[in-house]
Amino acid sequence: MRAIVITRPGGPEVLSLEDRPVPDPGPGEIRVRVHASALNRADLLQRRGAYPAPPGVAADVPGLEYAGEVDAVGEGAGLWAVGNRVMGIVGGGGHAEYLVVHEREAIRIPQNLSIEEAAAIPEAFLTAYDALFPQLDVTMGERVLVHAVGSGVGTAAAQLLRAAGAMVIGTSRTAAKLERAAELGVEVGIDTSREDLAEVVNQATYGSGVHAVLDLVGGKLMEASLRVLAMRGRLIVVGTTAGSKAEIDLGLVLRRRIHIIGTVLRTRPLEEKIALARDFSKTVLPLLSSGRVKPVVDSSFHFTDVAEAHRRMESNGTFGKIVLMW
Repeated sequence: MRAIVITRPGGPEVLSLEDRPVPDPGPGEIRVRVHASALNRADLLQRRGAYPAPPGVAADVPGLEYAGEVDAVGEGAGLWAVGNRVMGIVGGGGHAEYLVVHEREAIRIPQNLSIEEAAAIPEAFLTAYDALFPQLDVTMGERVLVHAVGSGVGTAAAQLLRAAGAMVIGTSRTAAKLERAAELGVEVGIDTSREDLAEVVNQATYGSGVHAVLDLVGGKLMEASLRVLAMRGRLIVVGTTAGSKAEIDLGLVLRRRIHIIGTVLRTRPLEEKIALARDFSKTVLPLLSSGRVKPVVDSSFHFTDVAEAHRRMESNGTFGKIVLMW
């Protein structure tokens, strides 16, 4: 099979297309013929040598999600038949023509979605759903601040929050992205390159603040996020594209009884990933099947143009997901 390989730490030019053995499914596993997979910031970090793959995962083949067809089933696997369309997340190896996963990790692709659209779902929607509901416990009527709302996770979060009846406030450093995000359910957009976060949030919430924050960027923005949280507010850190360090006012955290949560999907145990996939299938898949929420594809590239796809992501001009087609 062909696989995208990181030959050494560096820029997009270090990516190479190589032949690798086709994996065989073990007991309870399925082999998927991957037809599309999406790009994530983690792939860029891994390429640079800053985000190593977890134990047991190929260290030089990136890719955290996939969409394709079941190609073979292992001993004792009975949930899927050869030819079924499935999607899901993996710890790595998603940028290859074949991969093997536990059958209970795989998620059915709704009939109304193309393979290209399906590839834009797993990492973005699973991350957003898991952070917003099982962890932040967002409920109808709450006000939620989503940073980097034009990102893959951001666009998924905005739609899931709208479907749940929550008020969505989104941030971006680009006015054009905020205009597009409004179509996804963002009621208040904040251009952090020229507007004061606290001022806009206070005005939009009549000084009451937000109940929860989905922080996809980290860095200095975290301190500002804490200041706009209401009493007993919750903040979850999902990404650190703006930096992994922040200075916070612990007195504010204590006075407002703020809950700060950190989360990551990639390194979770198999049983936790299976539980999330099954919960997601019951709660979010119907929304995708009905069209109430939709994957947002920024652009698609043939797998041979993976270096250009990386450059596109590094430009920070994307809105939604970048997909690689096999």
